[in-house]
Amino acid sequence: MGNKQTIFTDEQLDAYQDCTFFTRKEILRLHARYHELAPHLVPMDYTNDPDCKLPLALIVNMPELKENPFCSRIVESFSEDGMGNLSFNEFVDMFSVLSEMAPRELKAIYAFKIYDYNVDNFLCKEDLEKTLNKLTKEELTPEEVQLVCEKAIEEADLDGDHKLSFADFENMITRAPDFLSTFHIRI
Repeated sequence: MGNKQTIFTDEQLDAYQDCTFFTRKEILRLHARYHELAPHLVPMDYTNDPDCKLPLALIVNMPELKENPFCSRIVESFSEDGMGNLSFNEFVDMFSVLSEMAPRELKAIYAFKIYDYNVDNFLCKEDLEKTLNKLTKEELTPEEVQLVCEKAIEEADLDGDHKLSFADFENMITRAPDFLSTFHIRI
């Protein structure tokens, strides 16, 4: 038994469990993944809450994120500095929200943040165009993109201001039954 290393205190693990959708075992597995990204930067011992952040470039290259067209936006949305540098807490939060156990409402909040490229708390036509281009790998013509975005705003814009508020967006995704099944990442 002497080879078991303390990574977190029981209190830390309890707090992670209380604030996420993960078990202790999953939290330890997430720490192992975080540590693997930069073993020279990330300590194994987190009992003293080390101040450590991994850069965006390391995180977006994880196999779980690498193929996602929104990988940079996802990471930036969970990073306190907005630049994509993630502490272990932010890393856990990201995977918790993107887990299959997270509720639709929480996923909607972060999806909105991810698609709000200009960070003005609305999804304007330009935000929707960038989102659609990423989703379709830019295979649509500019005219098709414009038409789809105009139609989305026309159908979802409840207050007629030509942009989508969070309430408009949330209403729109309630009519998209596959939203929950596509907005997750397994670790």
